[in-house]
Amino acid sequence: MEKLRLLAFCAIITGFFWSCQKEDLTTQTPEQVTLKPTKAQLEKLSNMLINTDNVTIKDITTLDGIKKKYLVSGDILIPVFDLKNYGKLKPKTINQKQFRFPHIVSPPYRVIDILGYTGSGYALTSKMQTALLWAVNNYNSLGNSLRFRLTFGTDFGPADMVVYNNNQPGGGGAASIPNAAGRPGKYIQINAGTNSFSTNVVEHVMTHEIGHAIGLAHQDWYNLQSCGYTGPVPAGPSPIWIPGTPWSPYTDSIMLACFSAAADGELTATDILALNILY
Repeated sequence: MEKLRLLAFCAIITGFFWSCQKEDLTTQTPEQVTLKPTKAQLEKLSNMLINTDNVTIKDITTLDGIKKKYLVSGDILIPVFDLKNYGKLKPKTINQKQFRFPHIVSPPYRVIDILGYTGSGYALTSKMQTALLWAVNNYNSLGNSLRFRLTFGTDFGPADMVVYNNNQPGGGGAASIPNAAGRPGKYIQINAGTNSFSTNVVEHVMTHEIGHAIGLAHQDWYNLQSCGYTGPVPAGPSPIWIPGTPWSPYTDSIMLACFSAAADGELTATDILALNILY
């Protein structure tokens, strides 16, 4: 059995990026600055039903520049100054199966122009480009109200969603999530190390990241079953259960926190059900 690998999927709430745009981008990655959140900030995150274990504040590089954001348990990134725009949520019930973030894509924004970035420094590899095409087909084949229009190029400003190579080691990536206005998450980073896997695995990573960008949370966020985690189930609030999806303690989703080198990159039956309920 292939060793499970933890995806560094980070969700970045959109709507806060600098307006300047650059065609050619430097490959230099500034040194990260790590700070501790205040008690008030942690309480706010808890009210949003975000697990507050191991929360730090870091500077994260995007195509638009650097912004200071929350790093929440290594998984969800939320900008400090946008925190006030998110309210309290209700806790989950045990064994609920598919989960989403507080906001999904609103009807006016469900035709999504998605760009595979090919510019200097952050270009997707050939394998990543093929995998992105397959991932987009996964969603477009459902025939629901979401529709993706994929192009490749460097003009990321007008795009609704941008997928690029962040030049970081290891498999996985990072994704922004829908904002309070209902726009999809714009920025999806793919770790350079993902290219060492098969095209099917890279497709899995792409499909997972796009799932975050349209509002899907990890199915096993509460116990990391897919990662072989044996510690205690975290207490406290959670993402929102999607009503109509099954109740079961067993995992079966492309939105699991970990993947194996045998991943086929396809949406599961419960993924499809959840997406068709939401969209």
